[in-house]
Amino acid sequence: MRKELWRGSYQRKPVASVLLLFLAAFLVTTTPSLGGSPDWLRAAARSPLPKYADDVKAVVLWSEETHRVTQAGEIRTAFRRAYKILRPEGRGLARLRVDFDSETELTYLKGWTITLSGAEHEVKEKDAVESALVADVLYQDARFKVLVLPGADPGSVVGFEYEQKRRPWIREEIWDFQEEIPVRRARFILELASGWEYELYWMNYPARPPRAAGERRWVWELEDVPAVIAEPSMPPWRAVAGLMGIAYGQRPAGAGGAALASWQDVGRWYAELTKTSHRSTPSIQQEAARLARPAATVLDKIRALAAFVQREVRYVAIEIGIGGYQPHPADDVLKNRYGDCKDKVTLLNAMLREAGVESYYVLLNSRRGIVRPGFPFRRGFNHVIAAIRVPENSSLFATLRHPTLGPLLFFDPTDSSTPIGDLPSDLQAGHGLLVTEGGGELLELPLLLPQLNRLLRSGWFQLSPAGALSGEVKELSWGMQGNLRRTRLLQTAGADRVKMVEEILAASLSSFRLTGAQAVRLKDAGESLELSFQFTADRYAQVAGDLLIFPARVLGRKDAGGLEEKPRKFPLVFDIRALETDSVEITLPSGYPVDELPAPVRLESPFAAYRCSMEVKDNVLKYTRWFELRQVWVPAEEAGELRKFLQQVAAADRAAVVLKRAAAAAQ
Repeated sequence: MRKELWRGSYQRKPVASVLLLFLAAFLVTTTPSLGGSPDWLRAAARSPLPKYADDVKAVVLWSEETHRVTQAGEIRTAFRRAYKILRPEGRGLARLRVDFDSETELTYLKGWTITLSGAEHEVKEKDAVESALVADVLYQDARFKVLVLPGADPGSVVGFEYEQKRRPWIREEIWDFQEEIPVRRARFILELASGWEYELYWMNYPARPPRAAGERRWVWELEDVPAVIAEPSMPPWRAVAGLMGIAYGQRPAGAGGAALASWQDVGRWYAELTKTSHRSTPSIQQEAARLARPAATVLDKIRALAAFVQREVRYVAIEIGIGGYQPHPADDVLKNRYGDCKDKVTLLNAMLREAGVESYYVLLNSRRGIVRPGFPFRRGFNHVIAAIRVPENSSLFATLRHPTLGPLLFFDPTDSSTPIGDLPSDLQAGHGLLVTEGGGELLELPLLLPQLNRLLRSGWFQLSPAGALSGEVKELSWGMQGNLRRTRLLQTAGADRVKMVEEILAASLSSFRLTGAQAVRLKDAGESLELSFQFTADRYAQVAGDLLIFPARVLGRKDAGGLEEKPRKFPLVFDIRALETDSVEITLPSGYPVDELPAPVRLESPFAAYRCSMEVKDNVLKYTRWFELRQVWVPAEEAGELRKFLQQVAAADRAAVVLKRAAAAAQ
């Protein structure tokens, strides 16, 4: 499922891709015509502005959307947008991308620049470059046009206007009025034919009532909408920006005051859309029987069928019209051995049913926080996984107990690096819509325990009297810790793999020489990944006269980097809960007894825990460390406490062991 939300404003925002940069380079060679700007753009350019901070690159002077819905369900939409460029970094706003497909006809497109000197330039649709979306999609009807305006220097005003005619499968609109830059004025206009009704949903912004502007015409207006200022480790931008959603339609006879949009209705819609796709055929029956026959238990059958769909069915999307939402027939997916996420789940559901196991679609977004309980819109989804009914006490981790269906195992057949029983990090703790024949139910997906995402680091080193440290490290990782590493290693080879190991070392050591590296069980997704490497750090210990000074913690540096002292506005988010442990042995140089040894440290917080200790026995320094990240979502008002905790961890990690040459120690 790729046809995601925000099809209105999403397509208007600048897109930084290699293709679009190439198109932009081509477009600036076109010659704009000298022509008059429309009155609305001139009025926006003359409007007074408040004082903005010096680092604000641009401001949205005017943003307007008008949606006219006819009795037949056709929608005519007009978009207007004007920016004032304040800094050179704002020049990118002079590029407009407009998406369209078989459901959407682009009927008008123009852009204008009013320079600081007052000159006006016009760029027409014929000056735009058209292209198709190409990422891992075999065929689709989605295309886009890019229009680039000249003269977008600081002080200039650029404006765009375009119109579309649509007959969409989904009767929803998303007004994403908040930007990465300030918005001076924004307006949304809705016109409905007789007998049509609408419902409103607001997210991340106070609700505003409309004003009536004629018969069956409503207008929402906002002024001085603040910018969404990026913060380190914040939620996805779409999860924090202000949005207004509108669902509209004709209520069925006898529906009374039933809602036009609800999660239950979204589930019914998808159940109806997919009811013929997962029908079984003799081919599916035969293949399911072949795969499940050797299995001794129900769980073994589930594993066998899940592994087949995950590994043997390639990810390839074919999206034309409703195909962006509706899966292809399971039999076609089996015969072709390819499909997208919803196709894979459809085939898996059909095969599991033949094995006597029920499973269901789960609609979600691959970015945690975008799908929210109070915003029941179809356009919020961009991915599909499976919820499989499993026996009691199945011992699989990515499960939750449903009050009527019992234990449900969540499985993503699209992610080839995540074995059954695990769940990709970006899906954990997010919301997913469970689709059954009775409708939809929004659930919070499991958040796996820290010990299921573990990195176990062991090291054996020799420290020389000159301060050089040499030795070997072995890192065992499993769960998402191992999956993420495994995915990156499999996507690289040769020098790029060596670079990955060098990055691990460079995160903690200022200088080193990597002398060897090996990966074990690289292709076994269900097993722990073992990464071993050997290196020398010539100046690991500081030599100060008769003293050698060094931290016992060699790798895995922790700090509060990126967490600023100033208060945050948005929560702090992490990918996963995780556990990291270190067990390090450093053979000390002969004749250098320990002069100072840091005391054990134990730190606790609601979000994380840390402890470390060290001892010396038979001239070997033994260091152990344990760090657990317990939460993936830290409220903004508590981020300061986490920063203090991490600063304490960093101080403990830096605590120095001091050795003193024996002859000097005796004096």
